[in-house]
Amino acid sequence: MANEMAGQRMATTGTANAATADAATTGAGTGSVEAALGHAARLMARQPALALAQAREILRAVPGHPHAVLIEGQALRVLGRLDEARAVLSALAASQPRAAAAAAELGLTLAALDERAEAAAHLRRAVALKPELAHAWQALAGLLRASGDEAGAAQAEIAGIEAASKDPVLLRAALAMGEGRLDEAETHVRARLVALPDDPAALRLLGEVLWRQGEIDAALPLLRAAVARAPAFVAARELLVRLLATGPDVAEALDHATRLVADDPEHGGHAMLKASLLVRIGDQEGARDLYRAILTRDPGRPRVWLNLGHVEKTIGNQAAAIDAYRRAAALDPSTGEAWWSLANLKTVRLERPDIAAMRAALPHDAVGGDRAEDVAQLHFALGKAYEDLSRDDPAAAESAFAHYARGNALRRSVLDYDPARTDAAVNRNIALFDKAFFESREGWGCPAADPIFVVGLPRSGSTLVEQILASHSQIEGTMELPDMMLIADRLQSRVDANDEDGGEFADMAALLSSLGPDECRRLGEEYLERTRIHRKTDRPHFVDKMPNNWQHVGLIRMILPNATVIDARRHPLGCCFSGWKQYFARGQVFSYDLSEIGRYYAAYVRQMAAFDRVVPQGVHRVIYEEMVADTPGQVRALLAAVGVPFEDGCLAFWQNRRAVRTASSEQVRQPIYTDAVAHWKRFEPWLDPLRVALGPVLDSYPGVPAGW
Repeated sequence: MANEMAGQRMATTGTANAATADAATTGAGTGSVEAALGHAARLMARQPALALAQAREILRAVPGHPHAVLIEGQALRVLGRLDEARAVLSALAASQPRAAAAAAELGLTLAALDERAEAAAHLRRAVALKPELAHAWQALAGLLRASGDEAGAAQAEIAGIEAASKDPVLLRAALAMGEGRLDEAETHVRARLVALPDDPAALRLLGEVLWRQGEIDAALPLLRAAVARAPAFVAARELLVRLLATGPDVAEALDHATRLVADDPEHGGHAMLKASLLVRIGDQEGARDLYRAILTRDPGRPRVWLNLGHVEKTIGNQAAAIDAYRRAAALDPSTGEAWWSLANLKTVRLERPDIAAMRAALPHDAVGGDRAEDVAQLHFALGKAYEDLSRDDPAAAESAFAHYARGNALRRSVLDYDPARTDAAVNRNIALFDKAFFESREGWGCPAADPIFVVGLPRSGSTLVEQILASHSQIEGTMELPDMMLIADRLQSRVDANDEDGGEFADMAALLSSLGPDECRRLGEEYLERTRIHRKTDRPHFVDKMPNNWQHVGLIRMILPNATVIDARRHPLGCCFSGWKQYFARGQVFSYDLSEIGRYYAAYVRQMAAFDRVVPQGVHRVIYEEMVADTPGQVRALLAAVGVPFEDGCLAFWQNRRAVRTASSEQVRQPIYTDAVAHWKRFEPWLDPLRVALGPVLDSYPGVPAGW
């Protein structure tokens, strides 16, 4: 108990200042005495021995002065002279029965002496006399929790946080933060923490200020401390979850979100937060149950219907997904995501009444202001609706293309993408990862052969490849995992450091060249550890289907040399046009302009061709059109590349009921069909910018241009 209450020994200045209002002054309370008392109170936080000396000097001049006696008792407690403190404070509390500060200080002293019941009684009396004594509430909460009274502890914590929120210093800090004066807010709240280092409200507020300054790593320990000090502090725990959710540590975020839901099962926002984390780790069923529970209580929430539709789609419950999306659209027809989600099922055909409803939902200003994202998705959905009509009415193709073009233009207008950066990165990779580079690192890295990386462009047939692989008894399908890109980004940050001298390294090539065998092994092991949360079975292999990992094939070879890399490739016009007419929830910023996606495809082909030269047979390539034409032969070759025996189940991949999160989720739940191979031909008149950007890559497909 003494350890538990040790933090309270720092809660000194708050009680000393509080005493000014409720400790009676005597006739000798001249200006010089009050100044000396103020000086003693200020000394308490940093030099309690001097505060004690100052208080006793005052008491020699003014014997029995209540405020000076209080400071004397506080100083004795902070210095660990607890028996002396109890004697001083007991006498003060007896002589000043209405002094909340004296009761609080006596309670803190008794708690440090492990006299819990009496300590709690004095703390209760203190907060009854003066409810704004936040530190007394927090001390009472600690005592109640130690005694097993969790409900009482939670109530005390909440009362303490409410009291702290009214503190003038924290109010000034909150006002400054709200007005964007973050440095000023930080100064105010740090001043509060000097006096009360364990104040949960101050810890949470400083955490938020640092987060708004972009210092998430500095904010997280403060928020963890706040919820450790006050487990019932919902606002601190919720902010902690949201910050953790922005990074890779989903497990910790989920633990805290689970506590939020357990404490208040009826709180829809907390349930939504937990569900979003469950989706991230692949627990679609758990997320679905939470969404359904929310909608049972409140069926009028279109956003929740949307989220339910997403998980039903991922699980493979197409009828339930369609129903959920249509409910969302019915509740708010202007929600573009609802219409696009229906269209994005690919197997659903939007009819004339749907088109009329979507057109009616478009704003008159064409851009949509703060609804720009919804408007863009409405145009994508209208594009898909008219594309479906164009199968029977060729004239509808022009309307489809016009809506796709409008949606892409809106989306592109808010994205930061420069194709020159992609070209430059490819040039650097080709220059760095030559034959000598890999030969000198033979045997380096983590030897595990677990990962199977499926790389390429979106809409290249990669989901089909993943579904075939995941239908094998030795291979587990996961999702598009961000972990390799996060590792690469962290390495890049050592180049991009913002100090005056730049980063540790001149460029990424210098950094990667500097990595030794132990570092390469540790990075490979880190990848395996980070992805472990997504593995639900004991199968020896798993698929990481993040297509953008083609940019990191050199890094993959360095840190996981025995991993399998599958390059899923599709005809450049089919792949790029299909990607261009896809609204991605996140990422793929290169895909919203026909010229830019063509240039990106060419850069990808150029880098993979260079890697093929340097590491022959280092990548197994699956050509989509060849997979469609000869599925059995291509599947056998694919499994051989992974090093697993052929299984008939891989040919019946559409019967696999695993969760699939990509845009092709419904297409891979049916046998291979040939419709998509040349669907772009209906739109050929408008694809000249794409043809130009692709250049020689188009004519060379499925090969590569000479000299690449």
